[in-house]
Amino acid sequence: MTIPVTTRFAPSPTGFLHLGHVVSGRYSRIMAGDGGKFLIRIEDIDTTRCTPALTQALREDLEWLGLSSDGPVRQQSAHLAEYQAVLANLRERGVLYPCFCTRREIADAATQVAPDGSLVYPGICRHSVARKVQGRDPAWRLDMGRALDVLQDVPGWYEVGHGRVAGKADAFGDIVLARRDTGVSYHLCVTHDDALEGVTTVTRGRDLYEATSVQRVLQELMGWPELTYAHHALILDADGQKLSKRDGAEGVRVLRQEGWTARQVLDHPRVLQALEASAYSGG
Repeated sequence: MTIPVTTRFAPSPTGFLHLGHVVSGRYSRIMAGDGGKFLIRIEDIDTTRCTPALTQALREDLEWLGLSSDGPVRQQSAHLAEYQAVLANLRERGVLYPCFCTRREIADAATQVAPDGSLVYPGICRHSVARKVQGRDPAWRLDMGRALDVLQDVPGWYEVGHGRVAGKADAFGDIVLARRDTGVSYHLCVTHDDALEGVTTVTRGRDLYEATSVQRVLQELMGWPELTYAHHALILDADGQKLSKRDGAEGVRVLRQEGWTARQVLDHPRVLQALEASAYSGG
């Protein structure tokens, strides 16, 4: 029996929607298919950049575009206690440790780069778990070596259109699962929510492809289902960089003010070009 596909589109209200979001939303909707479910999630754990006004604007723009969820819209900031429970579980199992390092200290000591381009944490606080800094709250890091010892494997995943992909979690080092400013992290929250909401196929931009290695470790540690992944092509700026919320000319609100209809924005040439480039994944 074929299991219906459930996808999710999970924008973060740190700015206004742009055409890159339109690609992601449309791609997720397409991958859900006629008999599947398309869910919307608001990832607003970054309390320094996500505001109620931007969240409301996000909801308004999604409604205008006609991108509606097939279930309740989950807003992460309303579920922090759930993420803290996962962290408590991992602490009790001895795979987390507190880290008091600053970004400068990490940059000065790091010698390796992870597959996603970030610096690999050099293990300063792991090597001295009793280290504390007066007046500084810790971040909490996953002891990746210990976690992989527990799993006795480096988990891979299935990528639509490509087949089985070997994981690279061991090349990421001890990633942060609880930032000192928010108490949680993207990896933690997104993996928890995908399992909770019954997502079967994670659709998202190619820029998050490498992050899958880390999230598969969390799925295995917590006994959550292994999902299928489909990473779509990105809209790039003139410098070949991913389109960001700072690119106002590509903003949904700007186009709307200029008289574009929702259908015209959904079928914007740059959106269609990215979707066509993602056809290998079934988009």
